[in-house]
Amino acid sequence: MLVVMRDHASRSDISHVVEVLEGAGAQAHLSQGEVKTIIGVIGDRETIYSLELEGLPGVESIVRVLKPYKLVSREFQPEDTVVTLSQGSSIGGGAFAAIAGPCSVESPEQMTTVARAVSGSGAAMLRGGAYKPRTSPYAFQGLGVDGLRMMREAADEFGLPVVTEVLDVRDAQTVAEWADVLQVGARNMQNFMMLDELGKMGKPVLLKRGLSATIEEVLSAAEYVLKGGNRDLILCERGIRTFETYTRNTLDLAAVAALKSLTHLPIIVDPSHATGRRELVAPMAKAAVVAGADGIMVEVHPDPERARCDGPQSLDMPGFEDLMRGLVPLMDLSGKHSGAAS
Repeated sequence: MLVVMRDHASRSDISHVVEVLEGAGAQAHLSQGEVKTIIGVIGDRETIYSLELEGLPGVESIVRVLKPYKLVSREFQPEDTVVTLSQGSSIGGGAFAAIAGPCSVESPEQMTTVARAVSGSGAAMLRGGAYKPRTSPYAFQGLGVDGLRMMREAADEFGLPVVTEVLDVRDAQTVAEWADVLQVGARNMQNFMMLDELGKMGKPVLLKRGLSATIEEVLSAAEYVLKGGNRDLILCERGIRTFETYTRNTLDLAAVAALKSLTHLPIIVDPSHATGRRELVAPMAKAAVVAGADGIMVEVHPDPERARCDGPQSLDMPGFEDLMRGLVPLMDLSGKHSGAAS
């Protein structure tokens, strides 16, 4: 349920409504704009509906939300969420962020080379995998803490935030010591224990859509994080599993447009994992801008042919520079600006 307060409702009226809700055992989550305050209510439905909230001072209306997600919805927060990082990069609300880096961290030299190149081309964040979820147990699993350290040092040298995956809830605190944004991979989208933990942490979260997840399911997964108190969450469309075998996955750009209407959260597209083919990354990245995405996540490697992971879908550094140059006119047409730190 949502409690919509009157325009410019007083702080005391808002606090009183919150007290009534919490007194009934419900959780109250505030979305406060310059004019309007909306209170998202979570708790036992029958108990909440029995409260005479309409008669409380400052209350304009009550909206009964039937969707399984509330806090991520446009009804709860009409304004776009903007995730801003300490290095000055931002995403959402018109800020378009390019996230770039290798699939796997391989060496300090590799990370420094990539960080220098993507920073110079306008990337807002540096990505890389230190813990790798691989289909085969014999494939390269990542360098762990050593990889996190290499990525952090390279990012700091060029003033970039770090985005990397949390593979296991037991590693969340360790990864958070080195990363600025904690990524939940497609295979962990419905790892509810992890989502609960990340919701209690003070780090932004990047949540990838599961391989066969519906739009409702990915929004419900995001709800777990926001319910824990963490409002800095970025959604990622990375392709879904279909009957098609030419591409690695099938990029669902319709989901991007749909999500923009359903949620206030920033939405990015990962054309690298969606297509699995280097020559398709740039066209799909451009299409993502037009579809309304707030950013892209692209795999970049100094020498893709020798990459230990995902070489066929990785751009080399000149390729990434060309991609970024090609996005500028589309961003201008879409009314977006770079989210990279100035």
